[in-house]
Amino acid sequence: MEKKLKIIIAFFITLFTVACSTKKDAFLNRSFHSVTTKYNVLYNGNLALESGLSQLNDNYSDNFWERLPIEPLKVEVLALPGMKMEKDKSPKEFERAEEKAVKAIQTHSMLIARQERNKQIDDAYLLLGKARYYSKRFVPALEAFNFVILKYPNASLINETKIWQAKTLVRLQNEEQAIENLKYLFKNKNLSKQIKEQAHTAIAMAYVKTDSLQQVINHLNKAVLTNYNKEQTARNLFILGQIYREQNKIDSSNMAFQKIIDVKKFPYKYRIHAQIEKAKNITNKVEALSTIETLKKLIKDRDNRPYLDQLYYQAGVIEHDKDKAINYFKKSLQHSIKPNFQKELTYQAIGNLFFDKADFLTAGAYYDSILQITKNENAKRVRSVKRRRKNLDEVIFYEKISKVNDSILKIAAMDEESQKAFFTSYIEKLKASEKTKQQTNSGSAFYKTNNNQIATSNQGKWYFYNAQTVGFGTQEFKRIWGNRPLEDNWRLSEKTQLNLATTKTVTTQEQANNNEALELSYYLNKIPTTQHQIDSIAAERNNAYFKLGVIYKEQFKELDLAVDKLEKLLTYKPSKNILLPAKYHLYKIYLTKDKAKALDLKNDIVNNYSDSKYAKIITNPKEMLVNKDDKNSPEKVYVEAFYDYKDEDFDSAIKRTSAAISKYEGQPIVAKFELLRAYAIGKKEGLKAFKEALEFVAMNYPNTEEGKKALEVITTIKTKI
Repeated sequence: MEKKLKIIIAFFITLFTVACSTKKDAFLNRSFHSVTTKYNVLYNGNLALESGLSQLNDNYSDNFWERLPIEPLKVEVLALPGMKMEKDKSPKEFERAEEKAVKAIQTHSMLIARQERNKQIDDAYLLLGKARYYSKRFVPALEAFNFVILKYPNASLINETKIWQAKTLVRLQNEEQAIENLKYLFKNKNLSKQIKEQAHTAIAMAYVKTDSLQQVINHLNKAVLTNYNKEQTARNLFILGQIYREQNKIDSSNMAFQKIIDVKKFPYKYRIHAQIEKAKNITNKVEALSTIETLKKLIKDRDNRPYLDQLYYQAGVIEHDKDKAINYFKKSLQHSIKPNFQKELTYQAIGNLFFDKADFLTAGAYYDSILQITKNENAKRVRSVKRRRKNLDEVIFYEKISKVNDSILKIAAMDEESQKAFFTSYIEKLKASEKTKQQTNSGSAFYKTNNNQIATSNQGKWYFYNAQTVGFGTQEFKRIWGNRPLEDNWRLSEKTQLNLATTKTVTTQEQANNNEALELSYYLNKIPTTQHQIDSIAAERNNAYFKLGVIYKEQFKELDLAVDKLEKLLTYKPSKNILLPAKYHLYKIYLTKDKAKALDLKNDIVNNYSDSKYAKIITNPKEMLVNKDDKNSPEKVYVEAFYDYKDEDFDSAIKRTSAAISKYEGQPIVAKFELLRAYAIGKKEGLKAFKEALEFVAMNYPNTEEGKKALEVITTIKTKI
């Protein structure tokens, strides 16, 4: 028995040794290497590839605000031969898949008489190419695919390999060759439906690179006729919907998105975003109302919690009631987990709504929020926000002066008893607020207020959920402290040494300040008492009202706000140097709003200020422009400012143009002075200041030749900054 066992073992050892040979073209050898390659090496290699793909997809994030790429593989820098590659960040599973493919080729290839006898080797080369492709090493990937096509023309996976070859050519920016190769592939009438689906998707990728949108549409429509790869089919339909919307074919776009919604086996991210995309396609108020109801149902679905910020945002976009829209946008902010593109859009939408309502202070706070979180400061959208926010600087500055000085003058006008009563009430409120803070910090008020805190936070009333409050707080912080990094002991400008004594001193000082703020004398001593102080504050307040009136009239075209500020200014009996300009601006506004009031102001200016330039402009507007021989004419002033600029006396040029801009307010020549002033600033202060000055001209005089010229120059210099 023992002898027989030895014979059997010897037989199998001999058989295994013979079968292991890759040089003998025998059935046993071919079968052994084929089975070993397929069910051992390639099996493990394909598992590694699938694992790597899974990680790649998990780490990939689509921007659904832009047209999706057909293949979700982000390639930032194309690595070509001779170029230094960046550190490989692709999953290590692709490296393992490549190792298995190489092992299969090196260990189990049976190249006998120039013919490969192991039918699995072409599969190994295909796996090798895929692993390199997903590692973004496209040149060696192309080599692997080309080798299969050249050496194994009758391989079972030859058609799939040709598709991968075409995709790699697209990645290597050789779209024309990819299209030609795939067109040749389509001539094969025996292609399976699955291969056709892959081929139409691949050729659509190539046509995207050549901007042949109609060809992209044609091939994507053919690709979605079958549904072998549900992820890719859903993606193709989504892209079709986006392209149709770009072409304003809303019905076709909605049909594409609806197909995604109807197929429950499609990945959920495409189905929920298809709902959002359909909401973007509404064309009338009736559709908006029904779509909002659909979005509300989606919001109530617990499965949609990761998408609540987008759902609320879209509801706000299509809501016609501005107050309701703002409420939706605020809810979107509450459900934004982290700063992202969606959050920027929401801040901008709220800012724009407040801007349209002429609440410029609040709008500025929301625009500040965008600039704090954006990761792409050079994007056109962000630059536009920056320009609009910069234009609000003056409004915010003068609004603050007007409100603060109004309050000071109001208190100064009270009798002593009224002042004491006012500040006593204020101090009581401070004490109550301080007591509430202490209770909250100690935790004694937690259970009492917990439910209310949850409810109010959901409504955006908690400080850090209220973007408006946060924006104002940020502005005030920067005003007091400047730009401080997020770090320990941020209050200290010098942090080389921090000891207990220093900490104790700071704490004592803060305590002293807090105690002082609760004393009535602290406030009473700050009230201006002399006539000189009161007149100075009033003059500053009056100038702020005048500036606001002009800004609202000229920059923002908010005539009602301008009238409110200027009319209120006149009640304060301002000095003559702003009284007359204020009346003139009101006259210009009332020409379009109230003819009777315009006539009253005209008579007032002409009869009481007959020697002023404003009276001359009203009675004979052309004279101010035609009389070019007058040394005070705008043209003469412009020539003098231009010669200052030409002689490189930039300070004088800036001074002359600034005075002229104020003097000839409302006349067409002002745009010329603004542009010349921008050039002088650029020569004096450098490219960055030049760009900012040009942006002001482009924003405020967009329809003039000067505004268009400013835009051209901005385009030229922006690469140099």
